[in-house]
Amino acid sequence: MTAMATKTRRVAKPTKAHNFPASPPEAEFRRWTPDEVVALQLLPYSSARVLRDKCHRRELFHHRDGGRVTFTADDLRRNSEMGAQVPLTA
Repeated sequence: MTAMATKTRRVAKPTKAHNFPASPPEAEFRRWTPDEVVALQLLPYSSARVLRDKCHRRELFHHRDGGRVTFTADDLRRNSEMGAQVPLTA
């Protein structure tokens, strides 16, 4: 190696793929508001307003409980699968 060798890279600590709190069985029955979804980064959106707009245009899976937009664990899974990219086969 020369004196100008590159620095060794730090290995980042492994993180969860998402912050989805699915471990307790109660999580299947919980409803998240758009504000909670953005705060916990459960979907790749940075604004609760964008989430609400997409729900009102029926672009995302959601529930309207009494006119309020909420997300179940199944809704979050289905929305995550919608954005998945299929690799090209050679």
